[in-house]
Amino acid sequence: MKKFVMAALAGSLASVVATTQFVGPLLAQEGEKNATVYEQLDLFGDIFERVRAQYVEEVEPGDLIEAAINGMLTSLDPHSSYLPPDDAADMRVQTRGEFGGLGIEVTQEEGFVKVVSPIDGTPADEAGIEAGDFVTHVDGESVLGLTLDEAVERMRGPVGSEIVITVVREGEDEPFDVTIIRDKIKLTAARARIEADTVVLRVTTFNDQTYQQMADGLAKQIEEAGGIDSVNGVVLDLRNNPGGLLTQAIRVSDAFLEKGEIVSTRGRNPADGERFNATAGDLAFGKPLVVLINGGSASASEIVAGALQDHRRAIVVGTKSFGKGSVQTVMPLRGAGAMRLTTARYYTPSGRSIQSLGVSPDIIVEQPRRTEETAEEGAENRFSRSEADLRGSLENDSLTEDEINQIEADRAKAEEAAKLRKDDYQLAYAIDILKGLSALGPKN
Repeated sequence: MKKFVMAALAGSLASVVATTQFVGPLLAQEGEKNATVYEQLDLFGDIFERVRAQYVEEVEPGDLIEAAINGMLTSLDPHSSYLPPDDAADMRVQTRGEFGGLGIEVTQEEGFVKVVSPIDGTPADEAGIEAGDFVTHVDGESVLGLTLDEAVERMRGPVGSEIVITVVREGEDEPFDVTIIRDKIKLTAARARIEADTVVLRVTTFNDQTYQQMADGLAKQIEEAGGIDSVNGVVLDLRNNPGGLLTQAIRVSDAFLEKGEIVSTRGRNPADGERFNATAGDLAFGKPLVVLINGGSASASEIVAGALQDHRRAIVVGTKSFGKGSVQTVMPLRGAGAMRLTTARYYTPSGRSIQSLGVSPDIIVEQPRRTEETAEEGAENRFSRSEADLRGSLENDSLTEDEINQIEADRAKAEEAAKLRKDDYQLAYAIDILKGLSALGPKN
């Protein structure tokens, strides 16, 4: 109400100050704009009636209206769209962490469906779908020319049913088919585990469970490790995390920051801009933090990575993120549908926009494609014997039995790290960074 009153007062003052010679032309311009809009709406009505009456097949008027609305919204940007009642209901379920489908987050590029990221543990992930893949056909039918919502609708189906998608992947000479069985997708938004002396927090999405699951998992791992002094740091793994709720991105960022701005949003009206700041308290108790990102890290993931990077709270490792720096507002509509509309851009604490650019890692680390062990690696294993393996070798007389046991335990940890390096090179790299920082000791 206060905003309305202020606006009204400003309008009154402006009308008093302005001279009468400008009133006529201004009203005329406004009238011309309105006349043009009404003419175009009349044109839309004419086209609607002709299609309804003369198209070669009978069409539902409601379907025509929905298509027109969706066409208007999708012409704005890739993330604005109309959600019919069923889609709006699905979206509300997804933010609660459970839905049916393949388990991929997608966008549209050059007319084809592009995979932003597969979701951990879902049918698409287990079938080998990767971030950056292009889906060109669904069950043999091309998706070229379909809207994103239409393409997604074709990929939906009953739980347990089979779908064949045709994929184009960088580095592959030919498109190839992937068969996937649709399933109920139950998302665990965040999982925690210990690798060596490092807590690894894997955050797969930002739904309304993310912060709590992450905080609980972190606290449990710290307790099981024997307290925070037994932990050398935390890896926050945001790879292939397509984003989600802005509120959860803010809470996750705040979990590791004591103060300062987390993110700001700016819309068309400067007065509508918002700034979100951190509150005191660090769930990692100041321990070093590494954030892992890749091309499948988008939206809310980029807010977290950008905030922690700008505040120098974390070292960001991996490859450039997706680059979605816009905010969508979901607005309920009559008839149980909804409109997803891009209403603002977001900016990291330093004032940079990530839109189309993404977050650039502090250390670029590519994830090598998994391949069979080479003959050279096998040859190296033949020369892994040491002095201790020789018959009759002398014993080490400078160490106690406890010291020898500690050395062997440390060696076992190093061997586990080497195995991890083969399975997940980027994560192993992040853990090595924390191990190196821990070896340097605390700052004076």
